[in-house]
Amino acid sequence: MRSGWSLPWEAPWFAPLAGWGPDLPPPDAAGNFPEDLPEALNRLAAQALPVRFVPQSVLPEGMAYEQFIFDTGRVPTRTNLHDAFNGLCWHRFPLTKQGLNRLQAAEIAQAGVGAVRGPLRDALTLFDENAALLQAPPALWDALLARDWPRLFVQHRDLWAQARLVVFGHALLEKLVSPYKSITAHVLRWPVPPALGADLPAWDGWLAGQLAADRLRTKPFTPLPVLGVPGWWPANADPDFYADTTVFRPPRP
Repeated sequence: MRSGWSLPWEAPWFAPLAGWGPDLPPPDAAGNFPEDLPEALNRLAAQALPVRFVPQSVLPEGMAYEQFIFDTGRVPTRTNLHDAFNGLCWHRFPLTKQGLNRLQAAEIAQAGVGAVRGPLRDALTLFDENAALLQAPPALWDALLARDWPRLFVQHRDLWAQARLVVFGHALLEKLVSPYKSITAHVLRWPVPPALGADLPAWDGWLAGQLAADRLRTKPFTPLPVLGVPGWWPANADPDFYADTTVFRPPRP
């Protein structure tokens, strides 16, 4: 990263956070924020959030992060990009983030915290860190689930004008600060209803209502190299962009 570096909030993957992100203090050249990042995140809230952000040092030693959030309504926050994006995702999807935390805490209460998270906590972590949400015509969904990249991105390219892809995972957002071709999202295999349009608070309410342990335990995700999305990266205007099988991998037999 270079001196004077600032986050590219105009990028399509950051668009859902653009209402808050530019008001954060800028990170330094190493991607670190000022020590008051937790309080800066608290000041961004236009309405009451289900949590408040506190310094990482508040988390008691030996206590599970997810359990602490559930018990106290406070999110331990480091001054790095990863946790800054986590805070912004709490602003954009407060109901869904709270629902994921509730499921994490319930699983911890039942199974405890061990060396292995287990299927449900693995799925919840994957959702929280790397998920994306897709609202799209059926033809795009069919091609995505088949991992038919030429059909998805070339044959049906015009249909992307009717689609919306929204990044949910904060680790995925962190990767997209410095984009590279192979960045891959785990798209939730639950199509966002077209009736919700571009109303992201409505997406949040709908998604929070879909969360259930049995549904998530199956890891209902499908991979999508996000820089292949039309309009997200200039190089993908060339159909040869998708010929790279190390990124756009064919489905397994």
